[in-house]
Amino acid sequence: MDTIYGTLERITFHNEENDFVVARVKEKGKKDLTTVVGSLSGINLGESLRLSGKWVHNNKYGRQFQVEKFETVVPATVNGIEKYLGSGLIKGIGPVMAKRIVKMFGLDTLEVIENNPGELSRIDGIGEKRIAMITRAWEEQKEIKEIMVFLQGYGVSASYSAKIFKKYGSASIKVVKENPYRLAADIRGIGFTTADRIAQNMGIDPHSVMRAEEGIIYVLNELTGEGHVYYPRGKLLDKAAEMLQIDRGAVLETALAGLIKGRRVIVEDEQSVYLAPFYLAETGLAGRLRALSEEPPAARPIDTEKAISWLEDVLGTKLAEKQKKAVDLAARSKVLVITGGPGTGKTTIIKAIIKVFRALKLKVLLAAPTGRAAKKMQEATGYEARTIHRLLEYSPQNGGFQRDRDYPLEADVVIVDEASMIDTILMYHLVKAVPPRAGLILVGDINQLPSVGPGSVLRDVIASGRFQVVTLTEIFRQARESRIVTNAHLVNQGKFPDLRRPPAGEAADFYFIKEEDPEKALDKILMLCRKNISRRFGYNPVKDIQVLTPMHRGLLGVSMLNERLQEVLNPNEGKTIRGYKLFKLNDKVMQVVNNYQKEVFNGDIGYITSISPEEQEVSVNFDGRTVTYDFSEADEIVLAYAVSIHKAQGSEYPAVVIPVMTQHYMLLQRNLIYTGITRGKKLVILIGSKKALAIAVRNNKPGSRYTMLKERLSRDSGP
Repeated sequence: MDTIYGTLERITFHNEENDFVVARVKEKGKKDLTTVVGSLSGINLGESLRLSGKWVHNNKYGRQFQVEKFETVVPATVNGIEKYLGSGLIKGIGPVMAKRIVKMFGLDTLEVIENNPGELSRIDGIGEKRIAMITRAWEEQKEIKEIMVFLQGYGVSASYSAKIFKKYGSASIKVVKENPYRLAADIRGIGFTTADRIAQNMGIDPHSVMRAEEGIIYVLNELTGEGHVYYPRGKLLDKAAEMLQIDRGAVLETALAGLIKGRRVIVEDEQSVYLAPFYLAETGLAGRLRALSEEPPAARPIDTEKAISWLEDVLGTKLAEKQKKAVDLAARSKVLVITGGPGTGKTTIIKAIIKVFRALKLKVLLAAPTGRAAKKMQEATGYEARTIHRLLEYSPQNGGFQRDRDYPLEADVVIVDEASMIDTILMYHLVKAVPPRAGLILVGDINQLPSVGPGSVLRDVIASGRFQVVTLTEIFRQARESRIVTNAHLVNQGKFPDLRRPPAGEAADFYFIKEEDPEKALDKILMLCRKNISRRFGYNPVKDIQVLTPMHRGLLGVSMLNERLQEVLNPNEGKTIRGYKLFKLNDKVMQVVNNYQKEVFNGDIGYITSISPEEQEVSVNFDGRTVTYDFSEADEIVLAYAVSIHKAQGSEYPAVVIPVMTQHYMLLQRNLIYTGITRGKKLVILIGSKKALAIAVRNNKPGSRYTMLKERLSRDSGP
């Protein structure tokens, strides 16, 4: 093998799953940088490396050094030390501070930080607080390195080592040795496969009951991710056997029995296998909804005709028959569902119902599942609306929702919009907090995509036949003039949308651009977002235009679209976070997990306002509120110039652009296209092939979900 020595100048690519890196190294005495490729776990900018491997020729990128093994050595040059310290490795030291420190201490810099950090006070801008931060970060870095060396032996990447250290601290090695499967549950990004690889490398028997138990739990968790609340026993064991690559026999049966005994899973009728929290949620939700519907209503009887006449005067509009029915039922029902597509007057009816209840001196609370949906509800009605999490006063410190059966909401009526987005667990927590005297009104569109979380709550509530349901079908005149609305309804009815171009000189709100070639479609999307839409319609390319796509991978998937849109819409100089994630000032980003401590939730969109390598922090503005992330938390946010149609539920954007290609074949469904179209407020542009659009419109078979809520609601008693 050949050996080369150099300083790491740049990381151009990093696959976090396997730590495959493409990097640029400055070899001593050479003018040009050398490209090195290989598994380089835990390397940091500025480090001096001894690399062993061989020279190869890549047809696209030319001569590269393919690394077989490497070791890091302390940077030997002033420039190397400066780059090493300025890389964001040590919290409290950024590029500017690194330059000052190295200027003062030269080659002795690392020795000073290690053994005599008090000397750093000689430098302007470094006080006791910063010295303490630097010292703590330096010690942590050494500990992380130690954990990395241990975990590398078991095939764990450097980025995961840092997350493991953040979770378990100095107990990291002990925890991993005792039960590596804990990582799958505790560390975001580490799934069962990675934890299992570590366990196998540590010598845990592939046929052990512990592995089988964790495998069953993992499969059930994956299935809840697909929307299932439970899974049939036989199918579950088949899937577990396939995933674990063991026979479906005594080991799996013993493992399942152990999980039942430990109450980690609950099996009903010896067939339906639930993770314990989902069984509790589904049975509890059914029981609470049934009990709520049997209580007397809070509102006193009203003269419906008189109320509607008064409402029409106040609102300045005539109510349709179904809307009148909704007003009447709202006052008489304990649980009411109002459903309908765009333009059918759901917002008008919410406003009307609020006015009736307020005239009766009743306390009304408004909520929606996401921040954006709550904001939209508030703007549309003029009354305060909160996310369900805020309404239920979620507290990470006290562990969960504070509002519940023992401390219910102070309300006579709770109205919830975008109810199709609410999964089984969240709906259970909501109904648990609705006081027995109060009414619950669920408003939503059941033809949209089902909730991201498990269950089909709104659909099951309607299908149970137990509750009053008003289905709004009449499209109002103003809405009928919108091709967004009329095409959404055509798609929902299984009819091909009207793709005719408007007459010359006239603007429309719905366009189809034919393009069969994915690369050309990508170029057209970039041009639409960068120039054409803003030039023609005046929309801000970043804040007003949203690209929505059915898939995550591929040329027209979320990842590639974001990379290319970031290039053209935000040419600012970027900063690489943790060696692989490029963020820029003013980038549009989305929160992808619920973070209750920061009060930001899955789907919230914000804009990066600062990136500090020195403090190792990224700040994001979410609707006027600044939220700060440590670099180690940066995987909670992703670029959001393009988002999946699923993630866009509950949101509206002035303009949306949606690629619809035959390469999306597996994902082309009617409710997906319908949901995408209905996210556009003033402009929708589809780009792709008519064949792909036709496939989607014809495919009305959304994947069925295993849930027993409908059956539980239909029963007269019992769980």
